Amino acid sequence: MNVILMPFLYFPEDKSEYIPAAFSFVFFMILLAITFTWILRKSKKQEEETKELEEKILRERREAKEKQQPID
Repeated sequence: MNVILMPFLYFPEDKSEYIPAAFSFVFFMILLAITFTWILRKSKKQEEETKELEEKILRERREAKEKQQPID
C-alpha cells in the first residue's frame, strides 16, 4: 500500500525549492492573523452596539410601563 502512494510524495534534493512555499505560508499566516483580529474587533463593536440597543429598549419599556400604572 505504501508503495502505491510514493509517486505522490515529492521531497526535492535542492532545499531552495522550499523557499517560495515558506514565503507563501508566512504571507497567508500573516493575512490570517490580520483577518482574525479584524473579525474579533468588528464582533466586539457589534456586541457593544447590541447591548446599548437592548438597554435603550428596556429603558423605554420601563418608562412606558410606569406611565400606564395609575398612581394611588
